[in-house]
Amino acid sequence: MFFSSAEEVTPGSRSEPGPSSSTPAQWQLNMRGRADRISSSVGSSGVYSNSRAACESSQMFFSSAEEVTPGSSSEPGAGSSTPAQWQLKISGSADRIGSSVGSSAHSTPALSHLGRTPQRDLNMTTSSSASASHASSVIVAVVEGRGFARGEIGMASINVKCPELVLSQFADTGTYAKVITKLHNLMPMEILMPDTSSVKGQGTKLYSLITDSFPSVTFTPVLRKYFNEKKGLEYTQQLCVPEFSTVLMEVQTKYYCLASASALLKYFEFVQSSIYAPKSLKVVFTGSEQTAMIDAISASNLELVVNRRDHRSEHTLFGVLNYTKTGGGERRLRSNILEPLLDEVTINSRLDTIEELLQNEELFFGLKNAIAQFLDVDELLSALVQIPKQETVLVAEAKITQIIKLKHILELVPSLKAMLQHSKTPLLEAYFTSLEDSRFNGILDQIKSLINDDTSYMKGSLTMRTQKCYAVRPNVSEFLDIARRAYTEVIDDIAELVAQLGEKYSLPLRTSFNKARGFFIQMRLEGVVLPAGKLPEEFIKVTRQKNNCSFTTVDLMKMNDHCEEALKDIFHMSYVVVSKLLNEVYENIYCLYKLSDAVSMLDMILSLAHACTVSNYVRPEFTDTLAIKQGRHPILERISVQEPIANNIYISEGSSFVILTGPNMSGKSTYLKQVALCQIMAQIGSFLPAEYASVRIADQIFTRIGVDDDFETNSSTFMVEMKEVSYIIHNTSKKSLIIIDELGRGTSPEEGIGICHSICEFLISTKAFTLFATHFLELCQLENLYPNVENQHMQVQHVRGGDGRAENVVYTYQLTRGHSEERHYGIRAAEMTNLPPEVIQEAKAISAKISQNWAKYYSDPATRKQRADYRLATKLLQTARNSRLDPESLRQYLKGLKRQYEAEIQSATESVEIEE
Repeated sequence: MFFSSAEEVTPGSRSEPGPSSSTPAQWQLNMRGRADRISSSVGSSGVYSNSRAACESSQMFFSSAEEVTPGSSSEPGAGSSTPAQWQLKISGSADRIGSSVGSSAHSTPALSHLGRTPQRDLNMTTSSSASASHASSVIVAVVEGRGFARGEIGMASINVKCPELVLSQFADTGTYAKVITKLHNLMPMEILMPDTSSVKGQGTKLYSLITDSFPSVTFTPVLRKYFNEKKGLEYTQQLCVPEFSTVLMEVQTKYYCLASASALLKYFEFVQSSIYAPKSLKVVFTGSEQTAMIDAISASNLELVVNRRDHRSEHTLFGVLNYTKTGGGERRLRSNILEPLLDEVTINSRLDTIEELLQNEELFFGLKNAIAQFLDVDELLSALVQIPKQETVLVAEAKITQIIKLKHILELVPSLKAMLQHSKTPLLEAYFTSLEDSRFNGILDQIKSLINDDTSYMKGSLTMRTQKCYAVRPNVSEFLDIARRAYTEVIDDIAELVAQLGEKYSLPLRTSFNKARGFFIQMRLEGVVLPAGKLPEEFIKVTRQKNNCSFTTVDLMKMNDHCEEALKDIFHMSYVVVSKLLNEVYENIYCLYKLSDAVSMLDMILSLAHACTVSNYVRPEFTDTLAIKQGRHPILERISVQEPIANNIYISEGSSFVILTGPNMSGKSTYLKQVALCQIMAQIGSFLPAEYASVRIADQIFTRIGVDDDFETNSSTFMVEMKEVSYIIHNTSKKSLIIIDELGRGTSPEEGIGICHSICEFLISTKAFTLFATHFLELCQLENLYPNVENQHMQVQHVRGGDGRAENVVYTYQLTRGHSEERHYGIRAAEMTNLPPEVIQEAKAISAKISQNWAKYYSDPATRKQRADYRLATKLLQTARNSRLDPESLRQYLKGLKRQYEAEIQSATESVEIEE
């Protein structure tokens, strides 16, 4: 009743104890023994060369003092970097990483870009423009093969908030694009590359692409010798949790990703001043073939995780689906949106789980409440498995906090398991089985044997400080009990001092606490009459805020110092006890990884299920056809006041290329994005905003949506268009989904039509599902040349004004078969502006003359017969693959196909007779 708290305190942040503060000899002995045990365990494992590695000079790691700047070319020499300079560089990197670890999930660490600001080639969203809710905390190492191996690229990444080493290797077509896309998805805070790739004026293609695409990300050149595949394999073998060791079979021949891992782990040791405990790291190998590829430009165009107009806005696909309660669930959802699944079985298992949650409200709300109690398990694990090189007061306090958080998390496992006990779907049953691991109880029992039962994680600086002080049970350490009694006496003295001051001056004083000031005195000014109209001179450091007044005294400041000294002794001696628990945690770390996976996956699934309750979503099925009935744009539906117009989507083998026409502002671009967003939602295991949905799994999703000139690279609109389309052409496959909007608008109409026509013919031949929006109505003739092309358009209506003369255009936003009959709709759009009437009339006259030369498209009867044959064949194949009709319904459907085919053949025959 005497205290109120504000922010979290960090004991030990004040000055270190002076000569008057004594450390018990027993504590010194224990601390020295603990340090020896850590050194011996790490040294015996051979993960790093311990003291020799820690003392290695900067010339052995960085190229030189200048080579932190991209593009430098100086070679290491005896005088190239002094130890002081090296320490400054390392401490700077450590500060960046430390600030990232210490910050919340909603803060963005300051990244200092070292060296020049490269020009960007493509308008890609980098980590600097990512949502503020996803602070960058990933370090990536990248290396490319040389000589005959050029084009083979290895990558290793580690998130300082998640103890997972992710290895990737790229060696197939489109390698560079896949590397840039992977980096974009990771949002790195720092990228490491060999110094040989960044020689000034002779940088490799990969180096140029990375620095141009991520200009605000810190780039660090590292000596090539640290990219050592043998050391990389050795490190991964020694650090990998045994239960994840199957990954070693996959990566033992992936030389370049192992080389990247070697440099990354070595660099992490330098900048973080800590090493990972042996057998404590989750090592994962990911290949591009395991997930659908969405390039950085497409992710930006579709606004998957970042809104293009306002980077802080939640009007993105991620914002629509994100109802997660934990940091791990949020990261998992973001990762899945950027890299959707390809495995139909895994997707359907998620859909089954969502269906069960929607049908069982008790399970849905029970799991949601259970998950909401969890802290960020990944972040806690990452801190637990790191062994600091120096054991300071801050380290001791942090480890005590981690053990308290771990106890809190483990105590939540029974309630989560109880909610999963009666689940029916395989995914929930699998997580229930994983949580039945007896090692959870083993770790919790070990913690409870040394930690008080009533110790738990709480918010509030003073409350949590008290929890840490009294975390260890009494009678475990005699010196710890003495230090705690001293601390209690100081706290009592502070309370007594404030009470005496209140009585002395007849003022309503109360004791408060915050991180910056420690204990201080507060008083409400409302209704208080001060003696002589001012505070007593004994009160110093006075601050006023509204009706509150804060101050302290010299005696109180001295007591704060005594309190801090007592806290340091308590934390040091508590750490000696807590360190015994860490070995138990390291031995059973795998069960904590299982818990982390369960919590993050359940959180993401619950988030997707929650999205279904907000809007009317339907479960998709997976076939060889993209067919969505009354589909809606998920983002537009969330932000629009009125319900958006729903449209059907149908793309199949028989009509794999859809040409979309219609006036400006008729809704073409919105429709195109809607198709891609629904495709992505289906492949992450989400329900869709529609009445019915059938989806074909796409291995790649490409978009080419209207852009402006890129002044940074001196690229015109047309050049940017051609670069993007070139990338699509070189990387597409028959299972891709391609969205192209208004291609060829940056050059003359004749050239634009010619280029669009040839690009369309190439994409038609690939049989990739393609939606091609254009204002070039001449392209609609492709429907008569190729049987798998179909014309569709956005319908508009013309309404006469009140005077009967003026004609207004009404946009219906409805998709209709056939090409648009609208002509001169650009002039109609211009009429809505303030252009003079005479300019509009002249434009109409000139356009009418030019339009006379536009030939009507023509289709010969043979082509029409061929088209009818092709469509019948594809529909029969679709029926054989996907039909679930009963025999009678199937018979009627086939009869309908026959009648439709005969009608098309008869129409083609009659056209021949008419011509004759």
